[in-house]
Amino acid sequence: MFSIKRRTPAVLAAVALVSTAAAIAPADAAQLTSTQTAVTRKAPVPAKYPQVAAKPYMGWSSWSLQSTNYPGVNPDGPGSFISEKNVLTQAQAMAAKLKPYGYEYVNIDAGWQLGGDEYGRPVANATRFPRGMKAVGDDIHKLGLKFGIYTVVGLGFDVYRDGNTPIYDAPGCFTRDIVYPDLRTTNGWDQAYKINYASPCAQKYADSIARVFADWGVDFVKMDGVGPGSWKGAPDDPNHNNTEDIEAWWRAVQNSGRPMMYTLSWSLSHRYADVWKQNSNGWRIDTDVECYCDTIVRWDSSVKQRWWDLPQWIDDAGPGHWNNLDAINVGVGEMDGLNEAERQSYMTFWAINAAPLFAGDDLTKLDAYGLKLLTNREVIAINQSGNPARPLNQDQLQQVWYAKNADGSVTVGLFNLAETPATVTGNFDQLGITGKATVRDIWADQNTRDVSGQVSAELPAHGSKLYKITPDKLSTPTKPADLTATDVSRTTVSLQWQPSTGASSYQVFANGKQVAATSSASAVVTGLLPQTQYTFTVKGVANRTSEASAPVTMFTSKSGGPVRYEAEASSSTLTGNASISGCTFCSGGAKIGNIGGDATVTLNNITVPATGTYLVKIAYTDGDTSRQSMLTVNGTDTYWVNYHGLGDNDWGTPQVTYLPMKLSAGANSIKVHNPTGYIADIDWITV
Repeated sequence: MFSIKRRTPAVLAAVALVSTAAAIAPADAAQLTSTQTAVTRKAPVPAKYPQVAAKPYMGWSSWSLQSTNYPGVNPDGPGSFISEKNVLTQAQAMAAKLKPYGYEYVNIDAGWQLGGDEYGRPVANATRFPRGMKAVGDDIHKLGLKFGIYTVVGLGFDVYRDGNTPIYDAPGCFTRDIVYPDLRTTNGWDQAYKINYASPCAQKYADSIARVFADWGVDFVKMDGVGPGSWKGAPDDPNHNNTEDIEAWWRAVQNSGRPMMYTLSWSLSHRYADVWKQNSNGWRIDTDVECYCDTIVRWDSSVKQRWWDLPQWIDDAGPGHWNNLDAINVGVGEMDGLNEAERQSYMTFWAINAAPLFAGDDLTKLDAYGLKLLTNREVIAINQSGNPARPLNQDQLQQVWYAKNADGSVTVGLFNLAETPATVTGNFDQLGITGKATVRDIWADQNTRDVSGQVSAELPAHGSKLYKITPDKLSTPTKPADLTATDVSRTTVSLQWQPSTGASSYQVFANGKQVAATSSASAVVTGLLPQTQYTFTVKGVANRTSEASAPVTMFTSKSGGPVRYEAEASSSTLTGNASISGCTFCSGGAKIGNIGGDATVTLNNITVPATGTYLVKIAYTDGDTSRQSMLTVNGTDTYWVNYHGLGDNDWGTPQVTYLPMKLSAGANSIKVHNPTGYIADIDWITV
């Protein structure tokens, strides 16, 4: 085993454009900048109701039942579940079974609306909601619950009315004044006209709808079809950039006169994370969790992808705005489409990542195991603490996720994402735990005392464990956790770690000698020798010095390095449909795409002078939320790589990720492949 590990995804540059690398000429970088969508920004509006979304919200949403083909749920065709009667039945069940545990929002998803009033404001489908939405909201409030509603971005075709619909409380403003003359379309389905926010009438329209919702007693607004994201809105696709809509709606919600949580959907692009954070209370980071099949979800469609798509978002979550992983469908085994191990992993992952906990099941049919999962007070407390976990590594399918807590304890989730049973181990050194500790198995409700060194469990396929590890003696400062190498050259190494509790500064050591001191949880060690192996550790400093972190060992690059190897070079071996394609901003103007299944690319003749672990940098393009591949070295050692996607269908903007890899002296081959799915397009690697 080698001690260096891949850089944790949360600390990767979300859009590390390769224009910062040597291969991109200044002219190329200027062109890249010029292609970005120009959007006029107004000053952010502060949240008027800070209590909204102070913690991840909890509740129920209708969409999972609307989307399923499970017998009897939608008897009158797709989506027919949605009705006043069914929503209130679920609300009553939630009040009786889940409200005592903190579940409070009843969110009505798509299908409630049918057209608009004389001002183009939404009205309810009278067949499904004969008493109107205010009456439904009033009944939900009488149960001590909160009322959520759904809308989509853009101006609906049905309320445009040849541009002659007047805007409420905006004399002289009509729908023709808030759209573009060419009636360009927007949202995730292109089912609305794009609104032109250069018109002052446009803000008035958003205000008018927000006030209707407030008058109905709405407590929660979900806006769907938002871009950039959901594979639309790349820099050359301004029609699907809805950042101005989001800002206008945020202003409207804040000025509506009622506290309303405002969340965005679906599969938002991470490169606009700052916009989402300033102008919403949360965002979906992924596609729908539902499988659109004869159950509600399935592990492969699409629960498991959250483990890969979430990491680049971890540091964006916090009070007022949370990463939404979509509904938790773990309550009715007969309908869920998951076994018990998968149901537990599902709930565990949502909980430790401070994701909103909103069920999608039929709450009238919760089975005993599902009720146990949804109502475990310790698990809910972890979620409500708002302290998202992060992965120690993702280079294998056996993953350890952890969160350091303010009291010195560490929450740890062990996950086996493989299709066969496997042992998953979390080492105390990497978790920043010193000495012996009490390990609480939360789902099993068991404590084990005097544990040292590690937690480990044999897990079934897709299985998990959830622990709270409390050191017997909490020394301040604590040992730094998760020391990671993030870059390397012939004379420098960049390091990053998770902060020590109580530390005011840090000491960095190379081969036992202090080489740096810093007040931040990162350092660039300089003055190193080329092609030399170093072992790095870090200590936290306060009134005393902590124990050293787990070590990271690697080689610096050789004197002429790092050396770049182009994926499209003639020395590479392609199989299947893998092929060279043009890429304006890629090194050499080309990359290898269509990789996956039997299509692979092998980069050959990657030469190092000594056997050991090297930090390999990979440049890629990915317009999806994320994709994964295996890297196999010399036909033996295999590592997983998670390529963070831009989520907006931009396949021309390179990003970089890092992977520690054991290479042999002389020439090496690295095969990039994934037998079960497509991966990112590969530009180059450097060693």
